[in-house]
Amino acid sequence: MIFVEVFRLLLVLVGVAGGLQIGDHIGRDSLAPLAFVTVFALLSYVVGGVLGRLFDEGLRQAISRLRDMPPAEVFAGSLVGTTGLLLGLAFGLAVVALVHSTVGYPAAAVLAWVLCAGGVRLGVAKGKEIVRAAGLGHLADRPSAALDGALLVDTSALLDRQLVALGMSGLLAGGIVVPRFVLDEAHTLADGPELPTARRARGGLESLEAVHRAGVPVRVEEAEVPQCAETGAKVLVLARRLHVRIATCSADVADQAAEAGVDVVNLRRLSADLAPHHPPGERLVIDLVKVGRQPRQAVGYLPDGDMVVVNDAEHLVGRRDVAVVVSGTRPTSQGLLLFARLEQPVMAVAGEAG
Repeated sequence: MIFVEVFRLLLVLVGVAGGLQIGDHIGRDSLAPLAFVTVFALLSYVVGGVLGRLFDEGLRQAISRLRDMPPAEVFAGSLVGTTGLLLGLAFGLAVVALVHSTVGYPAAAVLAWVLCAGGVRLGVAKGKEIVRAAGLGHLADRPSAALDGALLVDTSALLDRQLVALGMSGLLAGGIVVPRFVLDEAHTLADGPELPTARRARGGLESLEAVHRAGVPVRVEEAEVPQCAETGAKVLVLARRLHVRIATCSADVADQAAEAGVDVVNLRRLSADLAPHHPPGERLVIDLVKVGRQPRQAVGYLPDGDMVVVNDAEHLVGRRDVAVVVSGTRPTSQGLLLFARLEQPVMAVAGEAG
């Protein structure tokens, strides 16, 4: 209502000015100026109310459309439209200065409006090209609402099994955004000399393909962040740029995201909250695959990938289906670490000796 009333007031002032000018032209000493001012004021009041409501409704619809318009088009339309408006005013005022007539002001307004409208249409039509030419190509990389609910994964999340579990459970309806630099790092790790890391990297890449086959939208983000050297910092900048959440298993990235005000999903914390509880005394059956870091230790893995360190079991490395008893657990950045002992150490040694 405020917009309509202000618009009506301005139009009434225009009508009064126009009526006064016409009345003065007919006869300044007659009743013509008063008559024309009265008629034009009343006419402007009525027309201003109708046009004001029409313009108000048009603005509401325009705002509704802007919400669904890509940021690149909004930015370019505003930039080029403002440029056209300023050029129109400049040329119009030059015309006013040359003509020395009140007609020049409406002509200047018409010229400014035409150039402004033309600039807006040009900016909307060529938004992406204009934005990229201005060095702001990241505005053109994301259509509005296209990434709502999506998760931007870093390397630690890509290599974690929780991502595929979420996808298979239907909890990634918004999709996954994988930066190209994260994929490149994962491929580098998969071809690296460290066998455990290479195995996790290959598993992560295979999990990504499995999630995609399961119907989860997977988008590879080609945008680069050359101003940052570390992958974690690049992910933060890209998440802020695309307005999406980060999925990570790194506590450092999660802390940095929280400080930067970027929403983050810590898959490792989620895994710890949902992980099955292995109380001391629980019996497990595992394969012992390698020697532990400490003397006489052997290492095995649960089906979900959690590591089990078994004391006094080095002599059983290579054995399958070894019964152990849990003695304690500890969460780590790689998952849940379990400590255990042999269920029947004497029989196991005897069997090994035989």
